[in-house]
Amino acid sequence: MNVLVTGGAGYIGSICVEQLLEAGHAVTVLDNLSEGHRSAVDPRARFVEGCLSNGPLLARTLRETAAEAVLHFAAHALVGESMQNPAKYFRNNVAWGQNLLDAAVETGVRKFVFSSTCATYGPPERLPMTEDLPQRPINPYGESKLMFERLLEWYQRIYRLEFVAFRYFNAAGASARYGEHHRTETHLIPNVLKVALGQSPQAEIYGTDYPTPDGTCIRDYIHIVDLADAHIRALEPGRQGFYNLGNGEGYSVRQVIDACARLSGRTIPCAEKPRRPGDPPRLVACADKARRDLGWRPRYPKLDDIVASAWAWHQNHPSGYPGP
Repeated sequence: MNVLVTGGAGYIGSICVEQLLEAGHAVTVLDNLSEGHRSAVDPRARFVEGCLSNGPLLARTLRETAAEAVLHFAAHALVGESMQNPAKYFRNNVAWGQNLLDAAVETGVRKFVFSSTCATYGPPERLPMTEDLPQRPINPYGESKLMFERLLEWYQRIYRLEFVAFRYFNAAGASARYGEHHRTETHLIPNVLKVALGQSPQAEIYGTDYPTPDGTCIRDYIHIVDLADAHIRALEPGRQGFYNLGNGEGYSVRQVIDACARLSGRTIPCAEKPRRPGDPPRLVACADKARRDLGWRPRYPKLDDIVASAWAWHQNHPSGYPGP
C-alpha cells in the first residue's frame, strides 16, 4: 500500500515508518522538521519537507504518491506548553490538521490513521480505562486531539473516509535503529537515562504522596514497536473506530527509575519535588478492543524490555540524532 506518514521524522512516526517499510508498504514522509529530525527518516522512504498549513502541497503530495492511506502523527504534544500557548495547539493540531483531511478526501485516500492520546479522557472515572469513558480533557493539548477525533467522525459519516484513531498511553522504548530524541524532553524514561549517561545530575520525581503503593504516579508504558504494529494492522480494509493502546499494566515512577538503574548498571540520584497540577495518580489502559478487533498483541509488554531497548539506543546515540 502507498502510505503518507505526516510527522514521520519524529519519535513515533520514524519507527512506524521503519516498520511499515519492513512490512512491504511504500512510504512517503511529510515533516516540517520543527520537532523531528531528517536523519530519523528511514532512507528507504521518500521525504517531503513541508507543513500541514500548506494545503496545496498536501494534495499534490498525496496525488504524486498515489497515497491510499495516511498515518497522521504531526502534532504539538507538550501539555505544559499547551496551557501557555493554546492557540499554537488548536492551530496546528486542529485547523491545519483539517487541511490534511480535506486533501485526503480530495485525492481519494481510503484510510486515515490518527495518533490520538489518553489525554482526551482527562482524569479517569475508573481503571483500567476503556474507550467508552467520558472524554473530559483538562488541557488544550487533550482538547485539540478530541476536536480532531470529532472531525474524523464527521468526515467518515459524510465523506466515507475510513479512520482508526489510537489513544496512546505512554509510548516508550526504541527499535535497533530509531529512538527517542525530543528537543524538549518531558518523558520519564529518556530523562532518567540521561542521568545514567552522565548528562543530567538527577532524576526528578514529582509527587511522592499519591495513593499508590510507593507514593508516586503509575503509568501504562507501551513499547514503540508494539505501537507501530497496531498502526500497520489498522490499515486493513474495514477496520474503523477508536482504540486504546497500552499494556494494561501500570508502573510507578520509582519502578521506572529502578529499572533504568538496574539495566544500565548506573546509580541514579533522585530529587523529590511537589506534585504537578493535574497529574492523576494512575493511568492504565484497557486495550481489549484492539486485541479483539485488530488481533493485536504486545510482543514486549514488560517494563524491562521497554527500558532495555531504550538504553541500547541511547548508548549508541548519546547525543541523539545528528544535525538540527
